[in-house]
Amino acid sequence: MLCSLHSFSSLTLLPSPSSPKPTTPFHSFSIRASTNKDPNPNSKPTSTSWVSPDWLTSLTRSLTLSKNDDSGIPVASAKLDDVSDLLGGALFLPLFKWMNEYGPIYRLAAGPRDFVVVSDPAIAKHVLRNYGKYAKGLVAEVSEFLFGSGFAIAEGPLWTVDALRKIIPRQIKAEKAVSIIRNSVEELIAKCKAIVEAEGERIDEEEYLNESDPSILRFLLASREEVSSIQLRDDLLSMLVAGHETTGSVLTWTLYLLSKDPQSLGKAQEEVDTVLQGRRPSYDDIKDLKFLTRCIMESLRLFPHPPVLIRRAQVADVLPGNYRVNPGQDIMISVYNIHRSSEVWERAEEFSPERFDMEGPIPNETNTDFRFIPFSGGPRKCVGDQFALLEAIVALAIFIQHLNFELVPDQNISMTTGATIHTTNGLYMKLSQRQAKSVFAASSI
Repeated sequence: MLCSLHSFSSLTLLPSPSSPKPTTPFHSFSIRASTNKDPNPNSKPTSTSWVSPDWLTSLTRSLTLSKNDDSGIPVASAKLDDVSDLLGGALFLPLFKWMNEYGPIYRLAAGPRDFVVVSDPAIAKHVLRNYGKYAKGLVAEVSEFLFGSGFAIAEGPLWTVDALRKIIPRQIKAEKAVSIIRNSVEELIAKCKAIVEAEGERIDEEEYLNESDPSILRFLLASREEVSSIQLRDDLLSMLVAGHETTGSVLTWTLYLLSKDPQSLGKAQEEVDTVLQGRRPSYDDIKDLKFLTRCIMESLRLFPHPPVLIRRAQVADVLPGNYRVNPGQDIMISVYNIHRSSEVWERAEEFSPERFDMEGPIPNETNTDFRFIPFSGGPRKCVGDQFALLEAIVALAIFIQHLNFELVPDQNISMTTGATIHTTNGLYMKLSQRQAKSVFAASSI
């Protein structure tokens, strides 16, 4: 069968290989970067024209950057193609290009605000650990219309994108979709609340689950004396969107990387067969799936979710390297850049799960000194990182245990930015049933 891995958590099964292939054009692996040359070699740039690639940078630089800028941070020059990537394409790609051009920190003026883009582990560590000096800022403002005051973004008074929802078609469509999601969640909360109140149920220290209905919603309702339905709705939306989207993307790119590396795939299959011995994974099995875990961590290094973290300076500060920032300055920490920087990692562009010590602790921001920050870091680190990793290991182990998979050849696999790194047109694979090798047969006699 053919399978689209546009989002792993909602696999689309397509006809078997004998049936006509999808109409999606397949070409070699490519990413639309912002360095594409003008197709007309005879064209000449017109620096004074309204359509000049540099006009937006010049305008925003004059509006947002002080003439007396003493920050010591170089300013990147955004071209028109770069701006299209920033607004609707793969945001992290031009950021990576500019890192190679301007270094591990630069200022980007492309819009009503300017951003300081950070691609250095030491600076990222400083910003993420000093939560009193740096808040979530812009990301909280943009996300509030979906998450409300959910735990994923909550941090004091939040600002909502005003009037834009009523003007921009894309925003109007998004608001309608969010309204449907919110109403559905509110209905579920009301029904579950009625059940819990009717039963008079309260969860004590020794009982955390109702075996007939072990849902998270029931647990949250029954374990708290008073809970606002609105707050509960916002928290559930945070769990639903953050947990579903990121894990699905991690699994998509991990399977892609394994399909391109037969040696690593064979090693992962052998480990799964040896540890699980044909049964479903249990919690105790997770610690023994060491190579599989490192495959996921290496996938998170190459395709981090999210690829960019945004913070806002609350006070004036001096960053490592003697770079100055003022209050209100928005900062982009490019996780994608840090994870793929040749200044930070050896063979940075290669998929190599063995780069992480198999016998050591699972890599995180502390034991890699912020060279590896797939779950962010500091006080506002992802609260669901351990659950997400557990979920991904279990799902990947079951997938590898039961299925063979290979990429449909000649695909044009391109990337775009959402909450995570998305495939633009899906990622198609051929699936077939797999029989686990009887590596445990001798020990069972």
